[in-house]
Amino acid sequence: MRYEGPIYRPPSEADSLLIQATVGCPHNRCTFCMVYKNGPRFKVRPVADIKEDLAEAGNRYGRDIRRIFLPAGNTIAMKTDQLCRVCEYARDLFPNLERITVYGSSQFIFQKGPDEMKRLAAAGLTRIHVGLESGDDETLNRIKKGTTKKQQIAAGRYVTEAGIELSEYVMLGIAGTDRSREHARETADALNAINPHFIRLRTFVPKINTPLLEEIQQGAFEMPGPHGVLTETAQIIENLTVTSNLASDHYTNYINLEGRLPQDRTRFLEVLAAALKRDESEFRPFFIGTQ
Repeated sequence: MRYEGPIYRPPSEADSLLIQATVGCPHNRCTFCMVYKNGPRFKVRPVADIKEDLAEAGNRYGRDIRRIFLPAGNTIAMKTDQLCRVCEYARDLFPNLERITVYGSSQFIFQKGPDEMKRLAAAGLTRIHVGLESGDDETLNRIKKGTTKKQQIAAGRYVTEAGIELSEYVMLGIAGTDRSREHARETADALNAINPHFIRLRTFVPKINTPLLEEIQQGAFEMPGPHGVLTETAQIIENLTVTSNLASDHYTNYINLEGRLPQDRTRFLEVLAAALKRDESEFRPFFIGTQ
């Protein structure tokens, strides 16, 4: 099996077989992301090479593989025919396969449209991890996400209506202190319109070699502290009307929230209220990420 460039996978894919389908990210402009800023440039691996790696995995690990994740940063950007062929081959090769998963940005899902998402579902794609980050258009524009709230809602619906599981990632603190309230309100509104299967919380941590770190160092972007992030989290949860699983399964977060909405809303808010009574010095320290 062959790998090129940084290989990242979500924590929930820790037990998945990693077979690289694409290299890099076709957008690669987000101001908070350092992963592919120094390359490699985006490309789609030949389907024949991907199949060879799948076959090698079958020979090495046996045919009882249950989960496959197809890196790199935006595999949904593959041509639909190509990704369908990969999914179908994996399904034939591993008869007990339960899940095939990719990363996919809203802009590329939106470009495919509902019919192509249904084709991917029929071919065996079962879950997509999407970095929503924010539902606030001004924030999305500032961080150069390459999409809008309206487009993210449409893309999310294309996924869920195709029968594919959807994990939406929310980045707490990414709007800074000046737009925290708008970020919380608009993000909750976008999630309500999508109603994803999973909402996964991440707290913004500035990374080396990124434009957003430069903004922080120059004083153009003010990060909220622990209390600001926790308040923002509570504002999002208070306004959610979804029927989604919520998780904060990441080292960047100040506290852990795990459960289901709406039934666990009161518990979430109680945990947040208790955390807000703690001194900020009790939470993890500020740090600059290197990966």
